[in-house]
Amino acid sequence: TQPRMYALIGQHRSVRKLYTEALVNRGDLTLEEAEAALDDFKHRLDVAFEETHQTEPPRPPQRLAADVTVDDVSTGVAREELDAVVTGLRARPEGFHTHPKLDRILNNQLQGFDDGTVDWSLAEQLAFGSLVLEGTPVRLAGQDSRRGTFSQRHAVLVDVETEQEYAPLAHLDGATAPFMIYDSVLSEFAALGFDYGYSVEAADTLVAWEAQFGDFINGAQTIIDEFVVAAEDKWGQRSALTMLLPHGFEGQGPDHSSARLERFLTLCADDNMRVVYPSTAAQYFHVLRRQVRTSKRRPLVCLTPKRYLRMPQTRSQVNELVTGSFQRVLDDRGPIDAAAVRRVVICTGKIGHELMDRRDRVGAPVAIVRLEQLYPVPTAELEAVLDRYPHANELWWCQEEPENMGAWGFVRSRLPIRDGAVLQVAAREASASPASGSQTVHEQEQEALLTQALGAP
Repeated sequence: TQPRMYALIGQHRSVRKLYTEALVNRGDLTLEEAEAALDDFKHRLDVAFEETHQTEPPRPPQRLAADVTVDDVSTGVAREELDAVVTGLRARPEGFHTHPKLDRILNNQLQGFDDGTVDWSLAEQLAFGSLVLEGTPVRLAGQDSRRGTFSQRHAVLVDVETEQEYAPLAHLDGATAPFMIYDSVLSEFAALGFDYGYSVEAADTLVAWEAQFGDFINGAQTIIDEFVVAAEDKWGQRSALTMLLPHGFEGQGPDHSSARLERFLTLCADDNMRVVYPSTAAQYFHVLRRQVRTSKRRPLVCLTPKRYLRMPQTRSQVNELVTGSFQRVLDDRGPIDAAAVRRVVICTGKIGHELMDRRDRVGAPVAIVRLEQLYPVPTAELEAVLDRYPHANELWWCQEEPENMGAWGFVRSRLPIRDGAVLQVAAREASASPASGSQTVHEQEQEALLTQALGAP
């Protein structure tokens, strides 16, 4: 109100009076000029106050549908470009001495590419390398990100004799943009806050922050709540920050299992971000490239594997990187007789591979469908996949997390259900803790989970 406005002015009167007297006494300002400036300031406040009564109240924003599907953009890379990245990954400065054991690991990885397959780590390097060759800067920061928490990345090599450092992706022939990778301080709040700000200003850059374990995102919850998920709605401030959060239940305990997927999904609304849990190397490759190739700038929450980084089930064919794009839904890897399927299990991420492996061993008439993007929910694509199993009258959701966590609470009202079908869930029992601290208990729970989801011994 106007009286309150003038009361605030009065609170600062004594300070203003002292400052004005100092200016007048120094000869920087005459008394008449000081009074004129005060009158002008008061007049401006009066005009601003009157203008507030002459404008219409703001209209509420138009809300978007919960399952907006966007980002249909081709992210494939020509084979020649992938070959150029691999050539750069093989290169070393003259006289550079890589540790012999590490050299064997890296050579075996690149030999896989020559033989037609890529693992998770190489797919990431090919995504980063292709972007810098195309002129898109790449920045990745996190705790132990240069080596990779699970010794999977090795983006910076160290000469075992001189301790000289060399980052192959930063020296690709023909690259027109920088590749930047840093080990950040052990502060999720500070590090994620910095990279969020960087992503706002560097709109043409793939800016990624990686947690050592996805669980540690707890330390940055304030940044997520105040900025990552809400800044566009509050201030129109856009960001395409990518958050890489290792996730998966492997018996490593309650602080090394869950990236708290349920928290992100609770914050999803108005098409404000992308939440994905890719299950193959090619999917990871395409979703990273999609993040800077799409016209829809949104933060990306990407759950990544740990043990499955090296598992054959996550490998992809090289030609899957050459064509196509990120698939929001993946059908069963098969081969499977669709007409014989009586149960469809929908899941996301790592558990999908375990379900398919077990299903293949026991021969259960069950199809495993992977929901690779959880938000925005790809309803149309999911319906199209489910229609391939016309005789499946049982629909299940399976997750590793306890029933009160994970994606279940979010997807249970969003999954398309065929008439007459009943949606059921296979999950760990509701719990206050994300996971058991006992490897033995973990294995027992996992066994019971797979059995329940497949309905087979």
